[in-house]
Amino acid sequence: MARDTIAILDFGSQYTQLIARRLRELQVYSEILPPATKIGPLKARGVKGIVLSGGPDSVYSKTAPKFDKKIFSADVPVLGICYGMQLMGYVLGAEVKPSGSREFGHALLQVKNGSRLLKGVASPAPVWMSHGDAIARPPKGFVVTASTANTAVAAMENAKRGLFAIQFHPEVNHTRDGMAVLASFLEACGCARDWNAASFIDQAVERVRVAVGKGRVICALSGGVDSSVAALLVHKAIGDRLDCVFVDNGLLRKDEGAQVSRRFADRLQLRVHSVDASRRFLSALKDVSDPEKKRKVIGKEFIDVFAAAARKLGKPAFLAQGTLYPDVIESVSVHGPSVVIKSHHNVGGLPKKLGFKLVEPLRELFKDEVRAVGLRLGLDEEFVYRQPFPGPGLAVRCLGPLTRDRLDLLREADDILVREIKAAGLYRRLWQSFAVLLPVRSVGVMGDYRTYQYALAIRAVESADGMTADWARLPHDLLARISSRITNEVRGINRVVYDISSKPPSTIEWE
Repeated sequence: MARDTIAILDFGSQYTQLIARRLRELQVYSEILPPATKIGPLKARGVKGIVLSGGPDSVYSKTAPKFDKKIFSADVPVLGICYGMQLMGYVLGAEVKPSGSREFGHALLQVKNGSRLLKGVASPAPVWMSHGDAIARPPKGFVVTASTANTAVAAMENAKRGLFAIQFHPEVNHTRDGMAVLASFLEACGCARDWNAASFIDQAVERVRVAVGKGRVICALSGGVDSSVAALLVHKAIGDRLDCVFVDNGLLRKDEGAQVSRRFADRLQLRVHSVDASRRFLSALKDVSDPEKKRKVIGKEFIDVFAAAARKLGKPAFLAQGTLYPDVIESVSVHGPSVVIKSHHNVGGLPKKLGFKLVEPLRELFKDEVRAVGLRLGLDEEFVYRQPFPGPGLAVRCLGPLTRDRLDLLREADDILVREIKAAGLYRRLWQSFAVLLPVRSVGVMGDYRTYQYALAIRAVESADGMTADWARLPHDLLARISSRITNEVRGINRVVYDISSKPPSTIEWE
């Protein structure tokens, strides 16, 4: 079944993903594409509207991204945002100039002239601006529909042609009526607004059935929400022709292997093959302290263990992976991928040489959409809202050389931390909360005895997407209770410290 789609041409704005998320919140599927995407393929796919994102360039810059000017005469509604507005104006004959007074931040929007796009905006309206250039004179046939104290043409439109442009960012929370603006654009596009978890599941299941045919699928099940929801979708499509492999690498949280087995094999009726490779992983990691080397060792061992499990299962033709839309977007970014600070937390995709055909049922979804689909498929909230856990597991939270004894200390301390965070009702509010065992010992005293034991760091952060994060201001009595329990109940730890670093300059994980 065809679905209404809005194409977002990405000119490099920091908010491009947020535009896509907001349109999806309004129940219309949106897709981020390179700026040079041609109108022909877009029309062939039945795209109902096009959004031109913001971006860092000037329309006069030699490095400005190329794009297809025919989008403005293709009888498809177009919304230009910030740089997208300037680009629309420039191509259609407007006068674009450096703004006499640049606007970065809050502004008050005055709406006028009966705008179709801004009909849901109560004037004056707080909006979020971020621009240097501005439209000085609109193109022929356009009506100025809004202004601010510093920008005479803050919005313009040619409603007859379905061309709309705004200098402010409707996708950010600082713009009060931003969702109303986007909803008006969707109305102009004639979108049905029926994109939701239920409709996605129906379409995804059908696509998996068609792709797999009568074949069999294998899935690396970690217990995280991405691989779990991917497995449930594939299972709904092909039933017992899906085999899930759960690898216990000795770097998991307390009782994690048993939880995964109970939940997915016993309750959700997936075929789960558990492989205890903990001894193998720990042997390969002996005396390894460098975090990047840990990741590489873990990645190699995982591939070898998974490949062996696949051979025992008769080498299914297809591999299911929990690839998400942000991973896909990186390949179409106008400015290319960011500098690598460290290898990705997840082990990553298995190499092509293993010969699997990929099945990626979640590659259209953001994380919050994956969670909604998981709930719809019957996955418990405990798993759906589980905090992100790095692919290398506790290896990057147990700093320095890894031993089974040190990992066991970390497991016990981390379990206490998570239980107390949940008991305080804070688990869902936090992006991540976890313990880090430090490779240092400190002097302490317990009773009448001197101790010389490990120090443990607690990390708790709040974030919307993990790209930036702020340390969580946990209640002092909660921190005191966590510290007291850990130092009393975990023999080998006599000091607990709290990490108050934000991202940036720090990362969320310590390694």
